[in-house]
Amino acid sequence: MAKLSDVAARAGVSVSAVSRVLSGDPSARVSEATRERVRKAAAEVGYHPNFAGRALKLARTDVIALIVPDVTNSLFAELTLGAEDEAVARGCVMLLARSEDMQPGGKMFDRLVGEGRVDGIVLQPRDGADPDELAQIMGERAPLVSIHHRIPGASSVVVPDALAAQRATEHLIALGHRRIGFAGGLATSPTAQRRYEGHREALAQAGLPGDPDLVTWRGYHEPDGRASTAELLALPQRPTAIVAANVNAAVGVLAQARAQGVAVPEDLSVVAIHDAWTAEHTWPPLTCVRMPLHELGRAAVAALAEVIGGGPITHRTVHEPEPVLVPRASAAAPAS
Repeated sequence: MAKLSDVAARAGVSVSAVSRVLSGDPSARVSEATRERVRKAAAEVGYHPNFAGRALKLARTDVIALIVPDVTNSLFAELTLGAEDEAVARGCVMLLARSEDMQPGGKMFDRLVGEGRVDGIVLQPRDGADPDELAQIMGERAPLVSIHHRIPGASSVVVPDALAAQRATEHLIALGHRRIGFAGGLATSPTAQRRYEGHREALAQAGLPGDPDLVTWRGYHEPDGRASTAELLALPQRPTAIVAANVNAAVGVLAQARAQGVAVPEDLSVVAIHDAWTAEHTWPPLTCVRMPLHELGRAAVAALAEVIGGGPITHRTVHEPEPVLVPRASAAAPAS
C-alpha cells in the first residue's frame, strides 16, 4: 500500500505538503501547480487516504444517514437523489435506511448512531410520530435535520405544502368543479394540515364554502385513498372532484372509483399532490402538482452540514422551483 512518503518522493515535495494537499487543508501555502503535481503523483503510485485514521483525528466520519419511512416508496426516490447529490458534493457518503430498521434501541440504530459511525442524520418522520419523543431519543445522539416536520432542538426543511394544495384545488375550480373533496393525510400530520390550509384558501378565494363532509383524514397510502374515496362517494351529494393527499393515496382513489363504477374523469376528477414516475402509468394518468423534492433533499443535507460544523438550528422552506401543475388525463370539466 502506497504511503504519503511515496507520494512525496514522486512529487518532489515534503510529506507535510502532501498531507495538507490531500486532506484539503485550505490554509496550506502551496501553489496550484504543486497541488496538481501532488494529486497526479498520488494517482500514479496508487495512494488512497486512510479514512479510519482521518476520522479518528478529526472526530468525523464524513458519513451521514438519511432515514425515510419506506425506501420502496416512489416519492422518496427524488428526495434521496437530491440528498445524495449534496452529500457527494460535500465529500460525504450517504447511507439510506428505513425508519423501521432504525428504531431507537435497535441494533442498527445503536451501531450507526450510538457508536458514532455517522456524523449526523436527515430524518423524515413517519406520520403520527411524536416530535418531542423523537427529539429526546435522537436529538442528543447526533446532529439532526427533520424533513416535513419540526422536531424540538433540530433544524427542519419543508416544501410549500399549502401552495401545492392551493394550486391543485384552483385547477379543479378553473375546470368548473364546485363540490371538491379533500382526501387528506392524518389529522395529526403537519404536512396534512398545511395542505388542507391551501385547499381551504383556494375555495375561499373562489367564494366557495368549505364543507367539512367533503374532508377526510385517512392518510397517505393507497388503502387510505380507497377509504377516503368510499367515504366521499357515500355522501348523498357526491363530490365531482377529489384532491388527493399524494400520488400513493391517489392510486387508491382511482382504484376505489373503478370498483364502484365511477368513471375518471367523466364522473370524478382527481388531482394528486406530489408527482412520481408512477403517476404516468396509472389509468387514467394522474394530474399532479410537482413539488421540489430533489431540492428538498439537497437543502436538508446542506442544513445538516451547517449543524455538524457548529452552525445554528434553522427552519427553511424550499421555495424554488415552485410547485407546478402537471396536467394529465385524470381531471376534466364536470359532466354537468
